[in-house]
Amino acid sequence: MTALISEPDQRLEAMQEWLRETLGPETPEPTLLSADASFRRYFRLRDHNTSRVIMDAPPDKESAEDFVHIADILRELGLSAPRIHAFDQTQGFLLLEDLGDHTFSRALGEGADEAGLYRLATDTLVELHRNWSRHHTRRVPPYDEAALLREADLFTQWYWPEAFDTPCEAHVQQRFQQAWQQALEPVYRLPPTLVLRDYHVDNLMVLAGRQGVAACGLLDFQDALIGSPAYDLVSLLRDARRDVDPVVAETMVARYRDAFQGLDANTLDDSFWILGAQRTTKIIGIFTRLWRRDGKPSYLRHLPRLWRLLEQELAHPALTPVRQWFDAHLPPERRLALQAGVLACSDNSLSRIGIRPGA
Repeated sequence: MTALISEPDQRLEAMQEWLRETLGPETPEPTLLSADASFRRYFRLRDHNTSRVIMDAPPDKESAEDFVHIADILRELGLSAPRIHAFDQTQGFLLLEDLGDHTFSRALGEGADEAGLYRLATDTLVELHRNWSRHHTRRVPPYDEAALLREADLFTQWYWPEAFDTPCEAHVQQRFQQAWQQALEPVYRLPPTLVLRDYHVDNLMVLAGRQGVAACGLLDFQDALIGSPAYDLVSLLRDARRDVDPVVAETMVARYRDAFQGLDANTLDDSFWILGAQRTTKIIGIFTRLWRRDGKPSYLRHLPRLWRLLEQELAHPALTPVRQWFDAHLPPERRLALQAGVLACSDNSLSRIGIRPGA
């Protein structure tokens, strides 16, 4: 839902001046669409019968250039990323094709067929991974062990201090990293591909009038890396923000697996659960950081779901080293207590419940 802009700021004024220079002096004022979990903001600009979206990506915090780079790749591969109408790299302003408001999330809320939408999203991943080549001429950084470990560390850096009111001790942190290094080993056995990283129903659009996978609009892909083909499947089917029907999730994993008969099924299955646990652990840390550092407590409402997902993921044999770390430092009864503390918190802040490591 759009909202009128109330208090102009310096970036807003600069953006409006850029729009006038780009589109003409009679350009109308844009309306605020949203601000996401990053520092980006989005606006809609309606001019006569034309609607476009402006991305405001502060250059000191966000890379608008990466968005343009990945959008070009996706469109080259025949997928529906927004066209770029204008780009000010210095200021971090982009004028984009407007893909509308009909996200998969909204469609699901309106009663759309869940299996059908997830099938479209899965088929879009299949199309992307079939056409991607590791020899693609456009440079994209790797989603390697260093990146995966750095992300997992967000849990001990942000959630642990808030849950226990004390920093994570160095030797505990070291064992945490060692457990992940051991667990992540199978992930690197699958052929690498382009990983969009935030591939879930909030960032997918239903595009009327387009056929096949072109009917799936893509957003929020600027952080793409080259990594495991299982990662975006995990993002889609083990969603931090909504519960996916387990039968639908299982069916989509099988659909993806059947599309790539050359992939080792056991390695794909292990990678799915390993990266599921890594992603869930990371997001627990990110959502805590959004509350504590960025003043966005609304994300904390998803923590109980994330802990439920993590419990399921840690039960997989491939996660044995990580499960052993959690059992040693956050055993099941303590994890339940932490969840209860979050659920009992009435003001959407993470509850301080007095549990200390080793207590």
